[in-house]
Amino acid sequence: MKIKVLLVEDEPALAMIIKDALEKREFTVDCAANGNEGLEMFHKLHPDIIVADIMMPKLDGFSMTQLIRQTDKHIPLLFLSAKSKTDDVVQGFEIGGNDYLKKPFGMEELIVRIKSLLNRVQNEVRKEKIYQIGEYTFDPVQQRLFHPQKVEVLSHREASILERLCANQNNIVENKAVLLELWGDDSFFNTRSLHVFIVKLRKKLSLDAHIQIINIRGIGYKMIF
Repeated sequence: MKIKVLLVEDEPALAMIIKDALEKREFTVDCAANGNEGLEMFHKLHPDIIVADIMMPKLDGFSMTQLIRQTDKHIPLLFLSAKSKTDDVVQGFEIGGNDYLKKPFGMEELIVRIKSLLNRVQNEVRKEKIYQIGEYTFDPVQQRLFHPQKVEVLSHREASILERLCANQNNIVENKAVLLELWGDDSFFNTRSLHVFIVKLRKKLSLDAHIQIINIRGIGYKMIF
């Protein structure tokens, strides 16, 4: 799946350069010309990351970020700005920005920063997340599955697969995405290996009969409870 970027930039030429560069990689990009548009598109599109200029008409990047942080504490947000004074950088972090890139910048640096920021914020969110699965409580950091009758210690791969199923409850988790991320390729052998792990997870969740991990043939798996 492509990474959804919301780019909030009031310079049309720069916005198009950034959009073209990112869309040649694994990104889709929606552009907003000011903070008001950015705020509206954030609520409408639910992007994976926001890349925003600071000095913009109607609503500046800092003010937009303060409004976004009232409802979303976790979405990664990278500021772009010609302003480089220490006070400006500090203010950006204090109001909820995660990174700061000074103009002018190279496209490769922007891409590296985006990927790094996404990984960092997602890992931080993952560390905070505890999942309730029917009668079970799943802690992905401790890799433990708690039930009133029993505590299961999961392997790293079991925990990683279960976490993806939990995060997409009632939705299909595609085989290919899991295999590429956890195994590095989606060969037939690894597909069979994934199925073996699913069987193990079904057994470890068997104390609650309402929990099901359904095989969507040829596509992936879906957990319902």
